Amino acid sequence: MDQVEIFKALSNKTRLQILNWLKSPAEYFPEQPNADFENVGVCVGQIQNKAGLSQSTISEYLSILQRADLVCATRVGQWTYYKRNHEGIEKLSKIINTEL
Repeated sequence: MDQVEIFKALSNKTRLQILNWLKSPAEYFPEQPNADFENVGVCVGQIQNKAGLSQSTISEYLSILQRADLVCATRVGQWTYYKRNHEGIEKLSKIINTEL
């Protein structure tokens, strides 16, 4: 896990919002049908609607967060779902507590 890449990923307001939304997906995405937030996550389309940005921008933001190991993706048919990567966030917490 590259620290610079993690902090670059966190340097964008919308990416921070996405991480916050994914922390409590039932609260922020109640309209997602057949929601299995714990195992699958939130559909990209739901994140896009909430953020009000283009699909390509949201996909790029989610890719950045995924490369930083802060979210993980699950493919279900033609849809991609994202959820927080608790292990990656725990590693980030350790970095902040021990190295900064």
